[in-house]
Amino acid sequence: MTELDEPAEALRPLLFSIAYRMLGTVSDAEDIVQETYLRHQRALAEGTRIESTRAYLSAVTTRLAIDHLRSARVRRESYVGQWLPEPLLTDDTEDPAGHAEQADSLSMAFLLVLERLNPVERAVFLLHDVFGYGYDEVARIVGKSEANSRQLATRARRHLEESRRRFDASRQEQQELAQRFFAAVTDGDVDQLVGMLAADVVVHGDGGGKAPQWMEPIVGVDKVSRLFANVGRQMREMGITMRLREINGRPGALVLDPDGKITNVFVLDVADGAVQTIRSVINPDKLRHLGPVADVRELMRRHRGRQAPG
Repeated sequence: MTELDEPAEALRPLLFSIAYRMLGTVSDAEDIVQETYLRHQRALAEGTRIESTRAYLSAVTTRLAIDHLRSARVRRESYVGQWLPEPLLTDDTEDPAGHAEQADSLSMAFLLVLERLNPVERAVFLLHDVFGYGYDEVARIVGKSEANSRQLATRARRHLEESRRRFDASRQEQQELAQRFFAAVTDGDVDQLVGMLAADVVVHGDGGGKAPQWMEPIVGVDKVSRLFANVGRQMREMGITMRLREINGRPGALVLDPDGKITNVFVLDVADGAVQTIRSVINPDKLRHLGPVADVRELMRRHRGRQAPG
């Protein structure tokens, strides 16, 4: 099948992939893809000649994402606490060979590094380095010259190389360590946790002011091991369980209340045989695409009530 007669609907996964990496939010990426298809339908109805459906849809998606990102940056300046991307489940991939590359460009660490780029730099880098578009096509999409697009990509790579951390553990090694880590959390085993954490391990939490969460990063083996041993104790008392899943290409877990509703998501970065970073997303607005979401404040209120004397 040639690019000219490729069905527009078949391009939906590609368009979502571009939009999600640009924005780091599932709901906004889905909205942008939907708007892209509406514009495509209007263009066809108006008799617009579209030589390449793929090029047209990619361009519209990217431009909409750039515009959205410019306004999103203003909103993020007033965001309560730490901002993290919306978690995306990735353990159902049917392409093991392409998993490593996909996992790298979907990881929360990578998406957070992209936040350092301006919207056009981000678009140029993603389109060329991640999705394989030629500089001539990238230039048409972002409205820059080909030479300028090359310069933007080079500058983006320099920023990224200064910030990106290499995660050399295999997928199996990451999963095995994650299984042991979450088991130790469930058991509240501080000694086991200490043995799995990097010396400079750091924990980030995103509650967005809508659910209780750590407002600042928590750093160091001692603090993090005791924190998660306590988290495990509270989970046992409240009947909360964890279901291991791969999230944004990294090992993680969905945390579920006794009714099976999602309370939060944990995602781990693993390197050199240790857990380097732990990210927790508990903002309910960032979890709704994953299923029914629990009222964490209500769960904690009930828990405190059961613990109250008398």
